[in-house]
Amino acid sequence: MARSPKSKIKSKKKPAKRKTAAKGVGGKTQSVRDRIKSAAMVLAVEEGWRRVSLSRIAEDAGVTLAQLRSEFSGKAAIVNGFIADVDLEVLAGKVDRTEPARDRLFDVIMRRFDVLNPHKPAVEAIIRGTCADPQAALCTLPRFIGSMAWMLEAAGISSAGLSGKIRSRGLMAIYLNALRVWLNDDTPDMARTMAALDRGLRAAERLTEIFDPGAKPAPGEA
Repeated sequence: MARSPKSKIKSKKKPAKRKTAAKGVGGKTQSVRDRIKSAAMVLAVEEGWRRVSLSRIAEDAGVTLAQLRSEFSGKAAIVNGFIADVDLEVLAGKVDRTEPARDRLFDVIMRRFDVLNPHKPAVEAIIRGTCADPQAALCTLPRFIGSMAWMLEAAGISSAGLSGKIRSRGLMAIYLNALRVWLNDDTPDMARTMAALDRGLRAAERLTEIFDPGAKPAPGEA
């Protein structure tokens, strides 16, 4: 296990127009798609996600509206693209399959918070803006549930069939509670987040077998 849930817990000059850096991690040139996502994350913090326009995102990313439209259908699609990026980073890691299912899932979700940590202000701003816009929330929900399914698979727990759908939604509830704690967690080792996640997973383990890969199929499931 990578982590134990029991761990101790004014210039006078007119400012130059800000441009999103065209260089990414390691000095590599960012793709148009990545520049758009980077600009959107910065603007979410600076202006509030609901107030950010697509034209402003395009301007700060240094792309045309046509280029933005060719990559994303709207702001919700940009958020979904960010979620997919987080999924990929988490899935690139390895999990010890000899550990219990709950412990494997704990490791996977905490790895997700590790990936999110550098983006916490933007994530918080986007969550606030999305929660205030039901239509945007509905556009993001399917992607988010799908993300939880991938987290289950990363932990070696099936997301297939009816029982898999139940597991995905159960994990989503646990993750959202831990996410709420994470947003206000100022401990250096995310002790409060780990504690909240551990409590959620233990409660689920006591009440149901949704995280047990060997659980019997739900009634009516092929």
